[in-house]
Amino acid sequence: MHVSLDGFVCGPNEEMSWIVMDEEIFQDAMDATDSVDTALYGRVTYEMMKNYWPSVLTNSSSTQQELHHAKWVENIDKIVFSRTMDEAGWNNTWLIRKNIAEEVRQLKQQAGRNMMIFGSPRLTHSFMQLGLIDEYKLNVNPVILGKGVRLFENVLDRIDLRLLSEKKFKSGVIGLHYETKPIS
Repeated sequence: MHVSLDGFVCGPNEEMSWIVMDEEIFQDAMDATDSVDTALYGRVTYEMMKNYWPSVLTNSSSTQQELHHAKWVENIDKIVFSRTMDEAGWNNTWLIRKNIAEEVRQLKQQAGRNMMIFGSPRLTHSFMQLGLIDEYKLNVNPVILGKGVRLFENVLDRIDLRLLSEKKFKSGVIGLHYETKPIS
């Protein structure tokens, strides 16, 4: 998740033009997806991804990195969480409409690699409230937005974290990787 220094994941009109996405950060994101076999999306992010990434595969000006990610997202298992959608309509995609906590806990018990939420701030808020997030991987961008959608919105209970790693990118973005730990 990209986040501004003051804790926003998008601006007041859901704009994300402030996010730094250079070659180094794109490569770091691709490295992170190597451990993932299921991508999780809220409806808004899912529709944005579904409308963009398949077109990269047929666009002659797509970069090697873009093509690599487009192939990955096309073939990976995807789960979209939405109460309003009737069908997902994209390759390898399942729709979860209700019983989110129960469904995700069952998915966590299955064999496989990691599941990762991509963007989807409102889904992230729900997962936080339900205690479903095991790790946070954040790229803190060197910008203060002042308004927008906050990453940590309506957190109901304390969430203790343990820093696993940090990385300073040449652009000034700081990558932070935390795991959640039970309150002792």
